[in-house]
Amino acid sequence: MTTFSGKAAEFLALHVPGDPLLQPNAFDVGSAKILAALGFKAIATTSSGAAGTFGRLDGRMTRGEVLEHCTALSEAVAVPVAADYENGFADEPMLVADSVARAGATGLAGVSIEDWSGSAIYDRALAVERVRAAAEAAHANNLVLTARAENLIHGVDDLDDAIARAQAFGAAGADVIFVPGLRAIEQVRAVVSSVDAPVNVLVLQGCPAVGEVAAAGAARISVGGSLMYAAYAAVIAAATELKAAGTYGYWDAIAAARDTIRGAFGA
Repeated sequence: MTTFSGKAAEFLALHVPGDPLLQPNAFDVGSAKILAALGFKAIATTSSGAAGTFGRLDGRMTRGEVLEHCTALSEAVAVPVAADYENGFADEPMLVADSVARAGATGLAGVSIEDWSGSAIYDRALAVERVRAAAEAAHANNLVLTARAENLIHGVDDLDDAIARAQAFGAAGADVIFVPGLRAIEQVRAVVSSVDAPVNVLVLQGCPAVGEVAAAGAARISVGGSLMYAAYAAVIAAATELKAAGTYGYWDAIAAARDTIRGAFGA
């Protein structure tokens, strides 16, 4: 078993099956500071949310941009920050390891690596070797590694294969297992009962409530890019009201949030 120190040790200790870490995904420094001020014990980045701040779709950021983003968020808050590190920005295992090693210099507590290339799911054997290389690099750089089995969220309706991958990823050294796309509580239970490592569950529209996911044995719950989309939805609603009605009702929401925002930004 890998021994971590500092924020990585703090981060991994928060993963308790049945009493999960609720880890929201920040999309910029401001949202990270607000989430920390609200009392969340750890924060994740989000590839879609970060890309959205550049006016881009998910997967359109370079490794350099992501590393700069991770450094900024890690420096902005005192709580552990873990990165949505996509596929490690490489296909070959040793190149993935190099990417993970570079993440070690950002102040992050952890990174996640997907078995999705950006266009297809990697062959299982290659996916396992990628996780093995990523785990070695992560542990050498005091990072908690989350391995993601991406089948369900990319339209591959094969939970059995996702579980088989998750089991292999755990055996290859992953510290946390993540199967995004679980929507039924039975699916959550199936994954949790099949692997030895802590399991992260991504909250999606229509998913069971946090309490149910916790009772099913999840050790971490994240929200992906949804907070960015919620923030931008509020911008659209306010701007539409301004343009179409010429009114300013959105100021009510601003007034309700002002103290929290000022406190977070003033800390």
